[in-house]
Amino acid sequence: MSVLEIKNISKSFGTLDVIKDISFSVEKGQVVSVIGPSGSGKSTLLRCATMLEKVDSGYIAYGDNIMVSNDAAGRAKYSDKATLNKIKLSTGLIFQNFNLFPHLSVLRNITEAPVCVLKKDKNEARQTALELLDKMGLSDKADSYPCQLSGGQQQRVSIARALALDPEILFFDEPTSALDPELTGEILKVIRTLAEDNMTMVIVTHEMAFARDVSDHVIFMDGGYIVEQGEPNEIINNPSSERMRTFLKRIIEK
Repeated sequence: MSVLEIKNISKSFGTLDVIKDISFSVEKGQVVSVIGPSGSGKSTLLRCATMLEKVDSGYIAYGDNIMVSNDAAGRAKYSDKATLNKIKLSTGLIFQNFNLFPHLSVLRNITEAPVCVLKKDKNEARQTALELLDKMGLSDKADSYPCQLSGGQQQRVSIARALALDPEILFFDEPTSALDPELTGEILKVIRTLAEDNMTMVIVTHEMAFARDVSDHVIFMDGGYIVEQGEPNEIINNPSSERMRTFLKRIIEK
C-alpha cells in the first residue's frame, strides 16, 4: 500500500487554475522529487498534500486514512477532524525559510511539539532532540537561538524538528532556495543521509543533479500539470517532451 496516494486533484485561486488533474503515489522508503519552472504549481501541490491549502476536487489518502475525496457533485469533501489530525501527525513539512520560533532555543524548538502535541515525557523528548541534533551535526547548538545560527544550521534544526514527531513522510519545499551554494551542500547531504535511512520523502527542488542522484521518481510540472514523470535518469538525461528539454537547457545555461 502507498504511503501517499493522490488522484486527479485540482486547485484554483479565483479564476487562476494552479493545479490541474494531478495524480501520483509515493511508496514507503521512496524519494520523489518535483521539479519545474517557477509558477508551475509545485509548492501549491505540497501545500495541498499537507492541508495548508484545500483542493477543489480529487482524492488524497495516507495509507488507510482518506484525507479528501469527491462528493456526489464532484467537489472535494474532507474527512472528519480526528482522521485529519492523525494524518497531520504522520507528515512533516520543511519550508524554504526555516519557520523556527525565534524566542525559543534550538532545543525548545525541537521538543515543543512532541511535548505539547504528542504529550511525550519532557526528558524523553529532550533525549530524542539531542540525538537528532547530533545526527545533524549540531550537538553544540542546543542552547542557541535561531538568530545565532547560519541559514544552513537553521534549516538542519527545521529538519530535526520535523523528525522529532516521527513522521511517516517528509515534505521539503525547496529547502535550499534561501541558502548560498556552500550551505546548500550541507542540507543536501542531510537529505541524502535520510534517503539512505529509507525515509519517505517528497522534495520540491531546483537542484537537478541532486534530484537525479537521490530520487527514485521524478515529476516534472509545468502550467499546473504533470508533463512527465518517471525514473530520474530517464526523465533528466533523456526527456521525452520538448517542454522538459527546454526547461533543462535553461537550467544548464544559468
